[in-house]
Amino acid sequence: MTSKTWSRKFIAVTVAVAVLSVYSMVVLAAPGTKASGELSVSGQVTVNGQKVISGGTLFTDSTISTSEQSTASVSIAKMGRIELAPNSNLRLSFAGNSINAMLETGSARVASLAGINVNVTTKDGAVVVDGSQATSFTVNASRGRTSMSTESGLAQLRAGNSVKQVAAGESATAGTPTPQTDDDDDDLSGGSLAVLLLAIGGAVAAVLYAAMHNNDLNFNGNVTVVSPTK
Repeated sequence: MTSKTWSRKFIAVTVAVAVLSVYSMVVLAAPGTKASGELSVSGQVTVNGQKVISGGTLFTDSTISTSEQSTASVSIAKMGRIELAPNSNLRLSFAGNSINAMLETGSARVASLAGINVNVTTKDGAVVVDGSQATSFTVNASRGRTSMSTESGLAQLRAGNSVKQVAAGESATAGTPTPQTDDDDDDLSGGSLAVLLLAIGGAVAAVLYAAMHNNDLNFNGNVTVVSPTK
């Protein structure tokens, strides 16, 4: 009797574990479950404002920020990889066959597999990959200008009504660089200032010479100007 009881308990526990395992896999595969990627960092990196370390899980709709001399990368299974350079800020979303990101500042390198659509938006434009082939590109957003270069595959740089096809080995830019003030434009140049000083000096010398050698000045008439020293 004892052996039969233990056998029944063992079978019950085994069935319960099997059911729990199947249930867990169904829950994880459910449509409402957030997609995730593996995070690797170096230096000071935050996700949604919280400091993180390598080996953690990054869920979709997260904001990654790297400080000076810090980097971060996210590997998304069957989709691709995103790498952030120092002083960068990126909001990342991914699901199904699409990777979408908003690059506020800094630089990001994106490598996507064939069949994956990519859209990296900046304040000045967007880099788009249609998924027809595996593609790798780097995009940089700084001082009102977006620049990008394609390492492999084919990407598009879109800005307003402009669409540029950027093939492997090519680069493109969009946006207007932030103007830098130049004080030299408002001041006299060195040459002009020198000429002006020489002219002033010559005029002063002429006045002094006249004062010292011509005490009485006659203007072709009877009017005489007498020097105060007389």
